[in-house]
Amino acid sequence: MFKRTVKILLAATAIGAAGCGQAGDEVASSEGAVLGDALPGTNAATFAAARDNFAASEGAPDGLGPIFNEHSCGACHANGAVGGAGQNVERRYGRLSGGVFDPMASTGGSLRQLFGLGGFNVGGLNCNSGTDANPAPGATIFAGRLTTPLFGLGLVDSLPDSRFDTLASREPAAIRGIVNRVSTALPNPLDPSQTTGGTRVGRFGWKSGVPNLGQFSADAYLNEMGITTSSCIRGARNNAFATENRANRAGTNAIINGCPDDQVPGIDDDFAAEENECAGGVNELQDDVANFTFFMAHLAAPPALPIAAGSAADRGRTLFNSASLQCSGCHRSDADIFVSTTAGGVQGGIVFAPYSDFLVHDMGTLGDGIGNAGDSVAVTRRMRTAPLWGLRSRNLLLHDGRTTDRGAAIAAHNGGASGQGTPAANAYNALTTAQKSDLLAFLATL
Repeated sequence: MFKRTVKILLAATAIGAAGCGQAGDEVASSEGAVLGDALPGTNAATFAAARDNFAASEGAPDGLGPIFNEHSCGACHANGAVGGAGQNVERRYGRLSGGVFDPMASTGGSLRQLFGLGGFNVGGLNCNSGTDANPAPGATIFAGRLTTPLFGLGLVDSLPDSRFDTLASREPAAIRGIVNRVSTALPNPLDPSQTTGGTRVGRFGWKSGVPNLGQFSADAYLNEMGITTSSCIRGARNNAFATENRANRAGTNAIINGCPDDQVPGIDDDFAAEENECAGGVNELQDDVANFTFFMAHLAAPPALPIAAGSAADRGRTLFNSASLQCSGCHRSDADIFVSTTAGGVQGGIVFAPYSDFLVHDMGTLGDGIGNAGDSVAVTRRMRTAPLWGLRSRNLLLHDGRTTDRGAAIAAHNGGASGQGTPAANAYNALTTAQKSDLLAFLATL
């Protein structure tokens, strides 16, 4: 764990934001960046330190476990550069009860961690973490979720909610996405508009269920690595990610059969306690969470390759943007929408093209069937439009990584009668071989 770097990181963020333009200024462009580069204006040393923290491996003495999926953030996010997509596919499960989704929280669901610490010793006690059952007894729904890339997400995080409402209003009714407003469990201290328990448009994760990168970081630190944290938000303790996951049971920090949760009993990184319970208005994320957030927020957007006029990729771009094929109906690049603001500490005025609306759509049978407690079957079919920027750095495709073939991934958008991706899949299947080749040539430039 990289202690006390957070104050440097937050100070550098504030300095970097000072004097930057707002959305209308368009003072910078993400074009020309190398995959894994920092955004313009980012302090290089600060970014490197945050990246090292992101890539650092942690073990039981750091609070890893008791159950977990990996030892570091970078172990999952590595394709193309640190912060990329990954080969890791996490496992989800649940069941339908009374016609609605049950995540089986009493068994540790809906996320099944793949590994456990095994034996560990605390205060002379020989303890064992156990491992999550595979499959969980009673589960009938199973799904995989591929590690998503992080490039450019600080730009997305900076956008106000109204931008997503505008995107939805521009989409044809038949394929129009839903703006998924969610509760903010852990606000970004650098954005005064965010409050604990407030509502913000979800834009991250396969279900657009996460409203900001700080919450994304703390959530992954807990659920993927098993490291619990507290933070300080405007002078108040925030324990949203302070409770351990335990094998085959609901999360708890309690002593069970005489044993604590892991080798670091209680909250692994209790930042609020270190800061005198946030006295004096302390407004900071826990150190590691702040570093992860800074790194992700300042990763530049993945650069696209140039397209020559009249080339196959040029023809494919025309097809992609055609009304008949409908790809760009959801995979959007609206230049007036995707312009960063200084909210959250990144530079304003950066124009970017993510090829996503960050909205959720009913994908029919392509949906993973996983949701929150009480969600209807229709809600569990909703999936966020996957951003296509950086596509050429990824090999596994779709939410569960089921294919490496881009054409097969497009065809899989046929989710049946209820699937909003079905018309696009059918239109793709109706293309000639040459047209399909052109479209794939364009995708290979992203």
